[in-house]
Amino acid sequence: MSTDFDVIVIGGGHAGCEAASAAARLGVRTALITHSKAKIGEMSCNPAIGGLGKGHLVREIDALDGLMARVADRAGIQFRMLNRSKGPAVWGPRAQIDRHLYREAMQNEILNHPNLDVIEDGAEDITETDGKVSGVVGQSGKTYSAKAIVITTGTFLKGVIHRGEDRIPAGRIGEAPSVGLADRLYDLNLPMGRLKTGTPARLDGRTIDWDRLEMQPADAEPIPFSFLTDRIEVSQIACGITFTNVETHKIIAENLNKSAVYSGAIAGRGPRYCPSIEDKVHRFADKTRHQIFLEPEGLDDHTVYPNGISTSLPADVQDAFVRTIPGLAMVKIIEPGYAIEYDYVDPRALDHGLQVKALPALFLAGQINGTTGYEEAGAQGLMAGLNAARSVLGLPSAVLNRSEAYIGVLVDDLVTRGVTEPYRMFTSRAEYRLSLRSDNADQRLTRRGIELGLVGERRASTFHVKHVQLESGRAHLEAESLTPNEAAKRGWKVNQDGQRRTAWEYLAYPSISFDDLSKAFPDLDDIPEAIKAQLSIEATYAGYIDRQKSDIEALKRDEALEIPRSLDYASVGGLSNEVRVKLEMIRPSTLGQASRIEGITPGALTALLAHVRRKRTNQVSSKHG
Repeated sequence: MSTDFDVIVIGGGHAGCEAASAAARLGVRTALITHSKAKIGEMSCNPAIGGLGKGHLVREIDALDGLMARVADRAGIQFRMLNRSKGPAVWGPRAQIDRHLYREAMQNEILNHPNLDVIEDGAEDITETDGKVSGVVGQSGKTYSAKAIVITTGTFLKGVIHRGEDRIPAGRIGEAPSVGLADRLYDLNLPMGRLKTGTPARLDGRTIDWDRLEMQPADAEPIPFSFLTDRIEVSQIACGITFTNVETHKIIAENLNKSAVYSGAIAGRGPRYCPSIEDKVHRFADKTRHQIFLEPEGLDDHTVYPNGISTSLPADVQDAFVRTIPGLAMVKIIEPGYAIEYDYVDPRALDHGLQVKALPALFLAGQINGTTGYEEAGAQGLMAGLNAARSVLGLPSAVLNRSEAYIGVLVDDLVTRGVTEPYRMFTSRAEYRLSLRSDNADQRLTRRGIELGLVGERRASTFHVKHVQLESGRAHLEAESLTPNEAAKRGWKVNQDGQRRTAWEYLAYPSISFDDLSKAFPDLDDIPEAIKAQLSIEATYAGYIDRQKSDIEALKRDEALEIPRSLDYASVGGLSNEVRVKLEMIRPSTLGQASRIEGITPGALTALLAHVRRKRTNQVSSKHG
């Protein structure tokens, strides 16, 4: 096997798989270095994909021809559309996953991927030549040359598992941490810190009293993640719901000092939106119970993931408090829960292409950038792999902005604001969520993916067919019209203002369905059902989105103003020392990025805008002078 590559990706988790695939799709020679091929696609925490905000990321990865959605569709055992009672903008596709099926499907994708070699080795060091990365030194002693490197180490950088007083060096249970690579990153003087995440005990489903539990079924008609999946073929299961109680909380409170989090053994901060059960009991002492979802890890696997009771308490305490929970009185714990602490790099050390500013051709993606979750990791991996390949091809980094993708929101939040706790995506983080819906990710991004060379022939063809159907359907709706009087005769409740409206405008009314329109205009019935559903959503939001587009264009006029990387901030009048230090550290590439840096005031932005414009005017004048 060759040791000479264009792009090397370190790590075979969710970020690494997407990075390796993205780079290889651009046609460059790519290698994925991982300790074990058998662990590629491993779901080390909850075997679930998607959710609120996260589901949008999965759809966007898919729209750019990434792997996660298609693999999840082949492994999902309980598909549910979250937030269905609310508007489509905040619907969250989610699926409980069969851990074995997911790993098998992802390995099939990666091990048979064109332009991609998989190397079983550890990454111990990174080599540099002329101020750029040039290769990876493996634990085997071999050196692999590369023109660009993507590091996706998850929780492996000096990872330590905490369970009560036990301290186990590990990247995840049963796997050694990455120490040499972590030391190398410290040697590069990158800003680094410690974060932590946790996982609950795994339970033996055969010892759970399921008859005592409320059961939550899958959706009757599962909606796939991928725009290429016609229907879900995997058998669907139900999950159980139970709750902690006063007795559970009493045992936890009495043993709080034994928790690694509360004993002071862990310095890293954990995810605020996914707290341990110790955190819940301590911080929400007024609550008498907390909900737990009992989620099977596979169709042929007895392991159950009790979502909601992640913990770092000793094994005996875990056993005691779990047995107080309804349905779990006789339960057997297969593997006690634990917390894991690991190194991360402050993502403000990266540019918007996820490249390390201080070391060209080195890209970072996933938990190493301070995020949590498979979906956030996969989205970063795709962009880092894409941009690593583009750097090899001599092309500038591709960047998605906040108005076109949740991926753009994710990356901009990370490199502009940094993190103080593991970052998790929510729909509330996106200013333009009415147009950044999960249902239209392909219409937003696939054309861009084709232009970037990310999208294969099958997806491009499918996209073009759907796009033509949508345009044709919309044109048909806009060609038909009725007066309010004619609409009222059909029982439609509309404003009697005498204004003739198109079928497209009537479709925006909540009380008027596509079926209603088809009765008035029979030719509309020829439109495929999936296209009808998409057009119905788009019509609902059309007015809001038109106004939002105007806002986006107005914002872009100043936001897109480029700030020279070499700008001397000391020469900008009207900046406080605190603001100047922050701008010098992050070195924003545009005024929009500068506006999102914590502590940057409107006055500072005005001063910066005026300075950059004046500097440009002077440069233009000197050219023509």
